[in-house]
Amino acid sequence: MGCCNRRCGLIAGAVFGALLAILGGILIPLGSSIIEGTVEEEAVIEPGTTAYENWVSAGAKVYRQFWFFDVTNAKEVVQSGSKPVVVQKGPYTYMTRYLPKENITFYPNHTVSFLLPLGAIFEPSLSVGPEEDIITSLNLAVAGAYSLVPKLLHFLLEGRMKATNSSLFQQRTVKELLWGYRDPLLNGTVGLFAPYNGTYDGYYNVYTGKDDISKVATIDSWRGEKSLDFWDDQYCNMINGTDASSFHPFVEKKEALYFFSSDICRSVSASFQKSMDLKGIEVYRYTLKPSTLAAPTENPDNKCFCRDLTITKNCTMAGVLDISSCQGGKPIYISLPHFLYGSPSLTEDVLGLNPNEEQHFTFLDVEPTTGFTLRFAKRIQVNMMYGPSKIITVLKKVKDYTIFPLVWLNETAALDDETAEMFKEKLVYPVQMLDIIQNTLLGIGVAIFLICLISYCVVRRKEGKLV
Repeated sequence: MGCCNRRCGLIAGAVFGALLAILGGILIPLGSSIIEGTVEEEAVIEPGTTAYENWVSAGAKVYRQFWFFDVTNAKEVVQSGSKPVVVQKGPYTYMTRYLPKENITFYPNHTVSFLLPLGAIFEPSLSVGPEEDIITSLNLAVAGAYSLVPKLLHFLLEGRMKATNSSLFQQRTVKELLWGYRDPLLNGTVGLFAPYNGTYDGYYNVYTGKDDISKVATIDSWRGEKSLDFWDDQYCNMINGTDASSFHPFVEKKEALYFFSSDICRSVSASFQKSMDLKGIEVYRYTLKPSTLAAPTENPDNKCFCRDLTITKNCTMAGVLDISSCQGGKPIYISLPHFLYGSPSLTEDVLGLNPNEEQHFTFLDVEPTTGFTLRFAKRIQVNMMYGPSKIITVLKKVKDYTIFPLVWLNETAALDDETAEMFKEKLVYPVQMLDIIQNTLLGIGVAIFLICLISYCVVRRKEGKLV
């Protein structure tokens, strides 16, 4: 009777262990389904969701740091045709994106439109000096007029330059160069980002994800158009992806993330680099590929971005993007800081540049479950082109077309400790707890089942020997 009870107890224990293991196994897909459903609900852009709260106004402080290229031999460049020598000065830091989206309007087709207000507040504590620091830089008006005024009329430009005492280089304050100053040559306001404060980017129209969560935050149109008109090609004019502040939930390492940047007038893609820990949260780091600004001879997809065969040496120049078509014809070129990944000629024509991949590349740290970008650093350089002239006195010694670096910026933000804790409480901790429960039930159940099963076999063997 005792042996029977023992065997029955072991069988019951094995059954109990098996049930625990089955329960743990059932919780795996069930728990994943619950988490997936919750995340998808909270990722929709509509009032009341977590995504909407973060979407309306950036939770983390966004800063733009500026480094200027100060010319040390301006007189020699003009008088004897020397190559410009520059020294980097910065950072000069401004808080940006502190204003919430405006004119938010929802539509029946599951899209929402908005305007993105622009503003910048100087942060002295994060800067190397005041906004009144003087920078010797390229004369923006001269460089712009050189390209905008037809060469047949350069004699008129020369007369105007002499009358206003305008030269190839000038001394201006940080504030003037960034946000604008009254220029005598053009008799108007000139600045790298003028006008800025009080202006808007948009309208944007994006998908809310209500009907299809894979489309959430994807741009449907910008400024009322579903494609750009800056490039003479359908491919280059495509508006792809989001604005990079968020992506669809459940991001996978193997996929590329696409986003549109109005700063560079085009869409780009980023690829997975590595997993990282950000304040206890796993994030996927995505970076721009070196091929993003590669020469068309290396990356044929960039052929439609090549607009001037002379400047780009028959489209063989890498590392710069001519955005004059979206800047009113002004000869502005975008690159990575210090011409990272650019053709050697770029750093040979202007001396003092030191491209460094760690300091000058762009990255996004994306939390893969929600698709939220929790940290980013967008690093771009603004350049202007000038060239030789037989008529304009200050350009007569210039030997060839030069793409001159004016300033590079790092727009960056990362979630703070308070937001990180809130994020972990809402997402990370519940997922970890569910995972622990699943694995514990599965592990204990399997262990009980195996121990009882083995013990049962041992008991049966002993009973067999006693018979």
